[in-house]
Amino acid sequence: MHELDIGTVRTTEHRGHDDLLSAGLGLTGLAGVPVPFVNPLDPTAAELRRRAIQTSWKGIADLGPLGGYGSVYGAVPDVPGREYQMFAHLPGAHAPHRVLLQLPDAFDLHKRCLVVTASSGSRGIYGAIAVAGAWGLPRGCAVAYTDKGTGAGYFDYADDSGVALDGRRAKRGEAELEFEPPPEPSTAGIAVKQMHSGDNPEADWGRDVIQAAQFGLAMLDRAYPGEAPFTAQNTKIIATGISNGGGAVLQAAGLDHDGFFAGVVALEPNVYAAAGGRVLFDYATEAAIWLPCALADTRFDDTPFARGANRLPPPAWLLRCASLREQGKLRGNTLAEQSAHAHQYLQQQGWSGQAMATAASTTAFDLWRVIAAGYASAYLRRGPTDMPCGFHYAPTSAGLLPGVTDPAARAAWWADASGIPPGNGVGLFGGASVSPDPTLVGEDCLRALWTGDRPAAQMLHASVAATAAKLPRTDLPLWVVHGADDGLLPTVFTSEPYVAWLRKEGRRPLYWKVPHAQHFDAFLPLPGFGERHLPLLPYGYAALDRLWTHLYEQAPWPDSVPVPAGQPRGAQALTRQALGLD
Repeated sequence: MHELDIGTVRTTEHRGHDDLLSAGLGLTGLAGVPVPFVNPLDPTAAELRRRAIQTSWKGIADLGPLGGYGSVYGAVPDVPGREYQMFAHLPGAHAPHRVLLQLPDAFDLHKRCLVVTASSGSRGIYGAIAVAGAWGLPRGCAVAYTDKGTGAGYFDYADDSGVALDGRRAKRGEAELEFEPPPEPSTAGIAVKQMHSGDNPEADWGRDVIQAAQFGLAMLDRAYPGEAPFTAQNTKIIATGISNGGGAVLQAAGLDHDGFFAGVVALEPNVYAAAGGRVLFDYATEAAIWLPCALADTRFDDTPFARGANRLPPPAWLLRCASLREQGKLRGNTLAEQSAHAHQYLQQQGWSGQAMATAASTTAFDLWRVIAAGYASAYLRRGPTDMPCGFHYAPTSAGLLPGVTDPAARAAWWADASGIPPGNGVGLFGGASVSPDPTLVGEDCLRALWTGDRPAAQMLHASVAATAAKLPRTDLPLWVVHGADDGLLPTVFTSEPYVAWLRKEGRRPLYWKVPHAQHFDAFLPLPGFGERHLPLLPYGYAALDRLWTHLYEQAPWPDSVPVPAGQPRGAQALTRQALGLD
């Protein structure tokens, strides 16, 4: 493995009213209103960190009153310690990825443990704290994070500013920035690292995770010089992540042939096995076009997010059926016939009825188009002014049209934004027409990048092929946990073909396809959603607990583990019995 060069490291102490796991907020504060800034136009580094941790928790965990976090499963104890943070550089990459080590004061030198993780989705450096931090820090493990080339270090050409190592805004040339794109006119809009770095970040997720672990070991050497060196031979390195972070740790596992990792637990991973399955860009562009019409079918009348207050599908979904009929892609002259045909088409492509139902939320929030537009730009290595299909990012005005950046929103981007616009005063524009179905032209263009054979489509396919996971070593303990109802990363396209491929190649992965769990635990407090589903986090924690007993208590690694027989939460508060973990 390529050795990591250690550059400028920012070290901070976190004790008293500012700990590692919740920045002093505790469970109640994490679940509360956004932490205010004394000066919203110029928040301090400590304020930004506190709110970034709060935002990251809220983006992953169900902290609602019925969700059971902190009482049925999980906990947010006070964990004092230190943080070490740096911009790390992969050989050949244009932009760095941010790495962070959280080292608890109660680090167990007798059971040396380093948990390494990558952010979920496109989030920033704390994006996996509710997974890796919540499990590892209280038991005395150090936890190393990477943003894997994503994050909300947005660059605003309006004032030529980006994000410095401490999370605060800085102008080009004033400090090393998380992302510093080539110069453009002040009207060029907003540049985002994942989409505009000129790299293919997803292809490097595995190397990012390995560098984060190397950084963690180096910082342990720095913190405990008398106990150094910390190596994979004397410190167990456990890799875990959720969603894109889950895919990242599986990519890293495929690069480990020398026993670097002691074990891997991946939750609902965005993983692509070249031997089977489908890549996210493929089914996201398909879903963006077809799901609005399919979800207008009457079988989804009781599905959360599929109907408005009038109990009817959104008008845009009805117009989509008409557009597809006009294009000759659908048969039937009535909405019932057209939506039924769209549903049938998606079933033939591998979509289950439950995945489609859960994906109503993703469709209602327009996430398919958002994901496809951003990922297309990353795969094609485009900049902020030449994104595919005419898309671009720009500040939003009060009317949701391109406008001028809100200085307070810009100051908080690093803490508040998800890493993939729109949101927090940044909009996704372009890829639209003046028609009753304005977004279809952009979605058709994005779909053609997958189904077509023009040079751009060929380049995109090559970039996607580079993201395929490789086989992990034969003796690596590996556990994949995925919700059976996942509508964003359906198991049939992701975990199932990956696990089948591993087993065919003689590996022994454990696999839990958890009934009633879906992709977004953070959506469970929404009306009608939590009643039908279960959170996935407790099953990930359980898998990590089982890995711990194998690594530190010599429990045998099983060939299989029965999938817990959980039940939907219903209208009452979550119970341990509902999870089926006892």
